[in-house]
Amino acid sequence: MTRKTPPSLSLPDLPLPASGEGMDEAAWLEVIQKMDEVYSQLIQDEIELERKNAELEQSHQFIFSVLGAMSDLVVACSEAGEIQETNEALRTLCGKREEELIGRPVQELLAHPEAEADRVHEMMARAAAPGLPSDREPVELHLRDASGQAVPVEVRCSPRHDGAGVRLGHVFVGRPVGELRRAYQQLQEAHEALKRTQQQLLHSEKMASLGLLVAGVAHELNNPISFVLGNVHALKRYCERIAAYIDAVHAGQDARQLQALRQQLRIDHMLADMPSLIDGTIEGATRTAEIVNGLKRFSAVDREEFQPVELDAVVQRAIHWVGKGAAAANGFNVYWQGAPGVCVRGSAGQLLQVFMNLIQNAMDAVTTAGVPSPELRIEAQCSEDRVVLSFRDNGPGIPPDLVHRIFDPFFTTKPVGKGTGLGLSISYGIVERHGGRLTAHPRPDGAEFRVELPRLR
Repeated sequence: MTRKTPPSLSLPDLPLPASGEGMDEAAWLEVIQKMDEVYSQLIQDEIELERKNAELEQSHQFIFSVLGAMSDLVVACSEAGEIQETNEALRTLCGKREEELIGRPVQELLAHPEAEADRVHEMMARAAAPGLPSDREPVELHLRDASGQAVPVEVRCSPRHDGAGVRLGHVFVGRPVGELRRAYQQLQEAHEALKRTQQQLLHSEKMASLGLLVAGVAHELNNPISFVLGNVHALKRYCERIAAYIDAVHAGQDARQLQALRQQLRIDHMLADMPSLIDGTIEGATRTAEIVNGLKRFSAVDREEFQPVELDAVVQRAIHWVGKGAAAANGFNVYWQGAPGVCVRGSAGQLLQVFMNLIQNAMDAVTTAGVPSPELRIEAQCSEDRVVLSFRDNGPGIPPDLVHRIFDPFFTTKPVGKGTGLGLSISYGIVERHGGRLTAHPRPDGAEFRVELPRLR
């Protein structure tokens, strides 16, 4: 790099003595002072020039390092199209040194100059045209590589200016089309792989959600189906006894024998119990149908019209059903302090699902923890416009750090395989659709869930 010479300094006009005249001491002192000032200014200008030369050298080194590191092909040429500077990538492609390229027409880089030289001139004319933007669309040209083969390159041309805005020439920037095609192909393959991975994740999540949903449905259906099965088995035994008694009647046995057989088969007790068994079976089947219908509402808007529902009857039915299915939970007691006559507007089947889930969860918590006297207390507190049902058990309670997650879908504190985490989430949504709130409150001696619903006058 050539260093610029410092500008010539003009000495100030000094008073010179006339010929033959002597200078007094004051005049000489003034001359010496002026010379010192000029010398000091010269030193400062030299220091500033050295600093700017160092900055210019650093800028040149930075530009050369950037050009050398670029994988794109860069050619800077004059207005006439003579090459003035190239980068390492272009010289490597052409197999020539910089000295061999400087001053040569840029068209000599083409593999087919007779066919593509006009396109180069057109690119330079477009870049130099005033008021027109630079050519943003690349032009495909063919450059001659070191072995003489034609290499397709996408080239863009832009004007080159100096610091004052005066156009000095043009800059050609190109990239081999093969590299672009390889990059595009890799991008397309990565995109396809990403889509396949996304589909696999969606499929896996769908299957996992389906498995959890099926497990949750099985848990919800267990109580009414077990109740129906128990009643059906009892009805089957009753049918066998009735058939035996009818056979004895048709056999012509006397009244004394028939009375003894009637007492032995407990026909009177059986006839008194059959209406309750039949009603319970119908109720369990109806509850099963309601759960199946609830699955449809799991992913669709519930358009069912709400009706007046008496809470006392729904809670008692939930206690009855869970109690029927809790034969293994020996000693579990449910205490219900109701509010007869209090009604809300909603779906009796959906509210029954909520209450059964809360009772079942309380039973699982206290029996699993091995509480000596497991119990659940359900109380209703009413105001003019609200009804609050509290479910308090004496189990291990809810850890305070898990309260905010207790209603999240698929979240459960039960052991693996014992819970799906859907019950409370579904119950929370049902209560919200009824215009109420379902909240959890940890207590020192257990857990408490509160169901707050609008009261129907």
